[in-house]
Amino acid sequence: MEQILEMVNIVKTFPGVVANNKVSFEVRKREIHALVGENGAGKTTLMNILYGLYKPDGGDIIIAGEKTSIDSPIVAIEKGIGLVAQHFMLIEPLTVAENIILGLETRKNKIFTDMRKANQKVKELSELYGLEVDPTARIMDISVGVQQRVEILKILYREAQILILDEPTAVLTPQETKELYKVLFSLKEMGKSVVFITHKLNEVMDISDRVTVLRGGKAIGTVNTSETDATQLASMMVGREVLMRVKKEGKKLGEAVLELRKVSAVDSRKLPALKNVSLEIRAGEILGIAGVQGNGQTELVEVLTGLRKATSGEVMLKGDSIINKNSRSIRELRVAHIPEDRNKRGLILDYDVADNLILGPHYKPPFTYRGKRNLQNVWQNARNLIAEFDIRTPSYDTKAETLSGGNQQKIVVARELGGDISLLVVSQPTRGLDIGTIEFIHKRILELRDKGVAILLVSAELTEIMSLSDRIAVMYDGNIVGILQDEEAKEEQIGMMMTGISKVDALRGEESD
Repeated sequence: MEQILEMVNIVKTFPGVVANNKVSFEVRKREIHALVGENGAGKTTLMNILYGLYKPDGGDIIIAGEKTSIDSPIVAIEKGIGLVAQHFMLIEPLTVAENIILGLETRKNKIFTDMRKANQKVKELSELYGLEVDPTARIMDISVGVQQRVEILKILYREAQILILDEPTAVLTPQETKELYKVLFSLKEMGKSVVFITHKLNEVMDISDRVTVLRGGKAIGTVNTSETDATQLASMMVGREVLMRVKKEGKKLGEAVLELRKVSAVDSRKLPALKNVSLEIRAGEILGIAGVQGNGQTELVEVLTGLRKATSGEVMLKGDSIINKNSRSIRELRVAHIPEDRNKRGLILDYDVADNLILGPHYKPPFTYRGKRNLQNVWQNARNLIAEFDIRTPSYDTKAETLSGGNQQKIVVARELGGDISLLVVSQPTRGLDIGTIEFIHKRILELRDKGVAILLVSAELTEIMSLSDRIAVMYDGNIVGILQDEEAKEEQIGMMMTGISKVDALRGEESD
């Protein structure tokens, strides 16, 4: 099969780090090629070189048989390479067509853009590739799945032949993911090539023709997807055997630890975000919250951890009201919190590892006594947690900002799980992490559950919710649509509920299928 892209012996170094160590990677015409590896394996660096964001220190890039130099995204686009980033780059007040043509406007004269012509071209392009969108719809009014189609159309409008998709399903429902699969298969049939970057090995097996695995800055190998499986790929990524499915012991339920009674709250725009939410979590169980991001999950976590005021309702912790208490008061009641954004809520990046590992109890013994820090205790705590949680850092006095995303997340996990807790509120615990770190964090969460801790788990990863949870509550538009026992929960049913369909109707729809 014809090769459209070759990257040969690519080398890229940063101070103290060899990010790409003579990496070779090639893509054929009409194929979907998955690129996988742990955090820090070199995937992003390699694609940033291909897209002109980094200049390689060595190696060659060959496109359609011609050696070329790509020193900017503009050049990459001219060479037929397009990138759909994980975080969309769309301007919400503008229409679909306005976003797609931005920078390439077709003008009637020197002043006005010919939007009629632009709308027509976008409509024709969307129909050609099966990417159904309304060119005149504003970005703020369309779903996340449709926004992703707009991003793909942006690079197809620029006549890209090679499409790089970085974690494309991270914010999609199961139904939207299947729709994306159809689009990618259509692109492949139309002669395009797709580089598909993901941490989800089930997606690799579902959609790719071949897989290239990077580990430690080196290419471990390229295999035909039909000749491998997720277990083998995981071992190639991590360098050891990986437990693909968590082993969950039978639950031993205790008393009700957390109760929510008709809790409501508004978002940062003062619009309703939680609408009479009622929940209960008992000791020794994990209640998972499923839902497309932006349906009240963030506000729910913030209300429970003292970061947002509720407008009405009641929150009870072991029978005592904690509604609208501040974060410190709630932490003092043995509540731990792993936030969805580790950089914004979980870490102080320019603090060292040791100081980040005591945030929360930093003001009291054994770390502080009569206003003075006990450095020996701070450092010993850091040494203990670094060893226990396998935080890969040069030392405890290394700044957190210099570590990989996976190791930054381990700092937060170690700090929050390392103490005596009765309730754990954990949001997006493995977002953007590699399979080895995911396996580690899942084990720690289950260990707490088996010790009798009540756990509220919020995740955009439906497989994570289904794997860890004893019960699953589905949120849509600030409401709890329904709650399922783990043994009755199926992906299609949850996916329907994530779009606002009631539990009863979802079950009925599943039966009719």
